[in-house]
Amino acid sequence: MSEDFTLPLFFGGIIQHFQAGSSHFNMNRFLVKYPSILRWFYPKRPSRIKAPKSIYLTFDDGPIPGITPWVLEQLRKYNAKATFFCIGENIEKHPEVFQQVVSEGHQIGNHSFHHLNGWKTSTSEYIKDVLITEDLLNKEYPENPQPKLFRPPFGKIKNSQARKLTEQGFKIVMWDVISWDFDSDIKKETCHKNVIKNAKEGSIIVFHDSEKALKNLKYALPKVLKYFSDKGYEFKSL
Repeated sequence: MSEDFTLPLFFGGIIQHFQAGSSHFNMNRFLVKYPSILRWFYPKRPSRIKAPKSIYLTFDDGPIPGITPWVLEQLRKYNAKATFFCIGENIEKHPEVFQQVVSEGHQIGNHSFHHLNGWKTSTSEYIKDVLITEDLLNKEYPENPQPKLFRPPFGKIKNSQARKLTEQGFKIVMWDVISWDFDSDIKKETCHKNVIKNAKEGSIIVFHDSEKALKNLKYALPKVLKYFSDKGYEFKSL
């Protein structure tokens, strides 16, 4: 069996075990927190950072007109910094929105050009797609950080793909808590609770500045910012 698929199959088996064994199993709740077993297998892929009274908000899939600027407006209210994992295709379509993110002092990460599922994509095609976005980032964002930040779309990446990217200076960033804002079947209140009940000091949290996430995002993000700000947390970029 290829090393690329050993862990996904193993983890998938755990999920199936829970589903078969309990009528009360909640797939979404199970996956709100990044699985500890993946932290153990991949300790160099950060999902939480040791930092007291700090929260790391991240936003995937932008930049999108109307949505990304709204996110920036909410962040300004709390002097919050965040990290935006951008899709290359969206940077190309909306360079002015991308420049707004940069000009407001937020960190930028690579989220591939076409939002590829690594498990379903050859390693060569996947690396090429990421590097197209990186070339675009270097053009639009000369201050692009070192090491370069990359988050795999869907969180799905083969070991061979990760190895190639690491060799080229990328740091693969995962998450501690995912809000599930992109899921239209999730109630907006649930999206909010997913974050405030699971995040802790140093958590990397995933939201999405995308069309399909907008309803849940508009409800949850202001409340998350207020909740942690009132508790004395600082919102930092990676």
